[in-house]
Amino acid sequence: MEDSLIDPDDLSLGRRSVIPGEGFFIPDSLEESHEEEAAAEALDGASVAVVADPDADGLACVALIRELYGDDPPEEPAGDPEDAGTADGDADAGTVPDADGGVVDDASGRVARDVALVPAGPHDLEDGIEYVAEYGAEGLDLFVCDLCPDRYEYVEDELEAAIERAEQVRWFDHHEWDDEVAERVRETGVDLVVGGSNEECSADVALRSLDHEFPRRYEELAAVTRDHDLWIREDPRSDDLADYSYWSDADEYVDTVMRHGPDLPEHVTEFVEERRVEKQALIDRAVDRADMREVGPWTVGVTYGRCSQNEVAEALRERGADASVVVKPAGSASIRGTDGFDRCHEVARQVNGGGHPKAAGCKPDIYDDMLDYANHWTTRGAVTKQVILEAFRELEPEDGEGADGELDDDIETPE
Repeated sequence: MEDSLIDPDDLSLGRRSVIPGEGFFIPDSLEESHEEEAAAEALDGASVAVVADPDADGLACVALIRELYGDDPPEEPAGDPEDAGTADGDADAGTVPDADGGVVDDASGRVARDVALVPAGPHDLEDGIEYVAEYGAEGLDLFVCDLCPDRYEYVEDELEAAIERAEQVRWFDHHEWDDEVAERVRETGVDLVVGGSNEECSADVALRSLDHEFPRRYEELAAVTRDHDLWIREDPRSDDLADYSYWSDADEYVDTVMRHGPDLPEHVTEFVEERRVEKQALIDRAVDRADMREVGPWTVGVTYGRCSQNEVAEALRERGADASVVVKPAGSASIRGTDGFDRCHEVARQVNGGGHPKAAGCKPDIYDDMLDYANHWTTRGAVTKQVILEAFRELEPEDGEGADGELDDDIETPE
């Protein structure tokens, strides 16, 4: 396939908004191979491992844990040997010291960190834990942050292998946990702390659970992260953190917030503002193509496209939606609630997902081959929309939510 077919620089905004990013077209086997290599490299020489969701909340947990273990960020950007100085006799062969006394691998440019980050999302949590079990040092400390397994069986073998290798395993999260899953994780000896989904983010949980006198900037970082993660949106800095975590390298983000807390430096805010021009254009397109559907007692806004789902959901809320569904070109979907609908996680669990009462995600198991994806792109996610709306239909209205109603079954496809 020609690179230009998926290169974002060669595509119009309109086309970029309805097809997946170029990473989608990389085979899973190749992507997993790259992820495994990166995890093995990060874990090499580390005495602590953090398996975390690489969003602002998960990465804030990484920052806290690195502060706890005294794993300071390098003063100079990681991976720039020309700025790192000259190797001295104390450095290992093939390495040079960075400006802060850390060690930079001369071949790869990687800064060796005592606290290794292993990024993992909800659907590959078991892979992240498996990498620690396979490549982590004997007797390391393992933390899992901002991640929740839907079933214990999904992580059972990997977690037990990691426990055998680790000195201790601690898990900080704030998602809605199934009681049985939480109990089984705790029975293995894992120190699991789960905060209230509507009250804390995972950074809050980590901050109160770690026995350390953190500098004030970390308390502010957790508060501002919570402002975005729980969709409070009273602090304008929270959108900056969320966007920067999405657009930057994970370790770069962690280093920056360790130095500055939630008050990002000027060059970072300028970078974020530049990227927001296209971001807003993609939001506008998703809002313009949205439909409102009456499902039982709820009005559900439904749309499709590559976009920032939170801002789209807010726009649909202003148009009267009790809940919003944003279907992505890659096949997944984000479900967002309001004060009038706080059961997003119940919807998501019916379609291969999970999350919070007012924010959840899923990817229906309906894609058997590339023809299914082709249909998904050309119909703007018609089948996925219908599957998720059916999941809304399956919910029994609670007291005060109104009488049952009819479900629209005529999701329109574009001409």
